[in-house]
Amino acid sequence: MFGFVRPLRGELKCKDFDLYNATYCGLCRCLRRRYGLLAPMLLTYDCTFLALLLEPPQEQFTPCRGRCHANPLRTRAMCPDSPALDAAADATVILTWWKLRDEIADHGLWGGLPARGLSILLRPAYRKAVRLAPELDKTAQACLGDLARLEREDCPSIDRVADTFARMLQASAPRTGEESRDRVFAEVLYHVGRWIYLADAQSDLEEDQRTGQYNPIPLRYGPEGGGPALADTMEQSLGRARAALALADFGCREPVLENILYEGLPLVQRIVFAGRWEQVKKQKIWRKD
Repeated sequence: MFGFVRPLRGELKCKDFDLYNATYCGLCRCLRRRYGLLAPMLLTYDCTFLALLLEPPQEQFTPCRGRCHANPLRTRAMCPDSPALDAAADATVILTWWKLRDEIADHGLWGGLPARGLSILLRPAYRKAVRLAPELDKTAQACLGDLARLEREDCPSIDRVADTFARMLQASAPRTGEESRDRVFAEVLYHVGRWIYLADAQSDLEEDQRTGQYNPIPLRYGPEGGGPALADTMEQSLGRARAALALADFGCREPVLENILYEGLPLVQRIVFAGRWEQVKKQKIWRKD
């Protein structure tokens, strides 16, 4: 995954920051329990957002204590196991697997060796995830097939290529049986997925132009990139995601989700367009400075 979907720590209340951290650590523990010792290496902020989104509104924040995977000598507050964490863990494994397969296809025999090695290690976890979330796997495979075809055609439409990742992320939310809530999940995840694809394309623009890799931005806007026009279409996706979020109740997690969509992602977007993403993406959670 990409790691773009982050909150802005400086605008979170202490209780909301604790909730976010406990969800992050709970997802880490869920990955380890469900998929083995290597799986927590796949943990991302993007799927933490998914876990927060999927928790039922009536689910209260009641953390437990657990051993940290990175430092077993420490215990941390963690959200207990739940269907939302399970679904986010399944999505983490499946989306990571198909991202690795896409990297192998893009970089050829030698350039794709690191991704090939990681995919070999991930294969047992991926096979288990397919059994648990077969529909997501089918959608991810179909979307990456569509993306490969569009890349071969040098498709200049950013909407068509961004749609492929948007549909993958959209499929990561299991159906709840509540039509209105499922529609909210679909709308939020589709537009966040579209935004992620465009943010990633913008962050990779210089490298892709240097190496000759496919990138829709120069094909659509020219070698100088999209600039304000690209930023506007990304803002439109954020606006659609925010509007959808407002249509459902997310309980105690609502302030964190709103922080991510209203504060975190706009900051990420500004950093990406300033060309500073590589310098700051490894930071845990940002402040405004």
